[in-house]
Amino acid sequence: MHALPQDHIGVRIARLRRERHLTQRALSDLAGVPYSTLTKVEQGHLAATPHLIACCARAMRVEVSTVVGQPYADELRADELDVLIAPIREALDVYDLGADPDISPRPLETLQDDAEALCAAVRAGEIKKAAGTVAGLIEEATTAAHQQSSTGGWLVLSSLYRTSYDVATKLGYADLAQLSLARMDWAANRASSAVFGGAYQYFRALTYLREGKWRTGQRLVDLGLRTIEQAEASRERDVVNGQLHLGGAVMAGRAHDEDRAMSHLAEAKEIAGRTGESQKVLWMAFGDTNVEVHRVSVLAELDEYGKAIEAADGVHIPRDWPKSRESHHWAEVARAQMWAGRLEASFKSLLKARRAAPQQAKYHPMVRDTYASLEAAHRRLPDTFLSYGNWLTSHV
Repeated sequence: MHALPQDHIGVRIARLRRERHLTQRALSDLAGVPYSTLTKVEQGHLAATPHLIACCARAMRVEVSTVVGQPYADELRADELDVLIAPIREALDVYDLGADPDISPRPLETLQDDAEALCAAVRAGEIKKAAGTVAGLIEEATTAAHQQSSTGGWLVLSSLYRTSYDVATKLGYADLAQLSLARMDWAANRASSAVFGGAYQYFRALTYLREGKWRTGQRLVDLGLRTIEQAEASRERDVVNGQLHLGGAVMAGRAHDEDRAMSHLAEAKEIAGRTGESQKVLWMAFGDTNVEVHRVSVLAELDEYGKAIEAADGVHIPRDWPKSRESHHWAEVARAQMWAGRLEASFKSLLKARRAAPQQAKYHPMVRDTYASLEAAHRRLPDTFLSYGNWLTSHV
């Protein structure tokens, strides 16, 4: 008995392919992916890699989110998260209306503390808390920023728009994530902040990474690197600079450009040597740990699953590292282990992803598709396996 509905990524690829009157061989040729891999993915015996998903989406001229199946409407409704999206959209839409006469904003320092607390909540994997709070704070900070027209006010608003982007991304609302970034850029420009400008290009590049548009994503990484050069020397500038290189490394890895990926990783490693662990600087979790975690990700994107697993074995996650980043790391390790045929180890990594940040793991496409592939393999999996699938489709 299947714990998950039989609508995994492979099933959706097959359905979309048939709607376009394409054979498996034809889609394999159009997408540039091996025929045997495509057939196994459609059957659910292999988890689709981000590279394969993007190639198939591009070949069939659909968005990646259509292939992945996000947002997961039934689960969002069950967890009462869907009702939190409309208020965020409304809050993003009043950005240019000036101060709201019905809102009396609290002092800027208080709003800044609340914005920081939301960033911390997202990193702790508390998505519902952030989603339920960010809309009201955006409306309050919008009025405060227009009233004061100060750098600090615009930066607080920019930070809240960034949290809106984080929530939308983790829950699978790609259009809302893009709108949040547009607002973040708008506020950062009013603050004349090159650091936030560079961060904006980083987040923008990630949206293209998820859509499989690696060339555009790499151009945005390059633009971000040029933008950050305009900022005064500071730890914040170094952190954004290093994170841009990490984003560029994954971008190049997904495009299967190993030399460029390793070059970006080397640059990030050198910068991390100067910054040290900087989890709370702009809440980017930059430092040596993030560099090594990204090394695992890059090797997996290059289809070097054995090397990715070996690299993961050498990663030490600090106790105070963001749980959201830890959960994502274990999801990537689980995928690499599944592709390497290490099924029991893969499931143990999925359990670690859930333990670190359950709300995030539940809505992570990689977690869900890796689970579906392990379920299809159904070999010597522990008795707790089906309960994991039941958890994915029920309340957190």
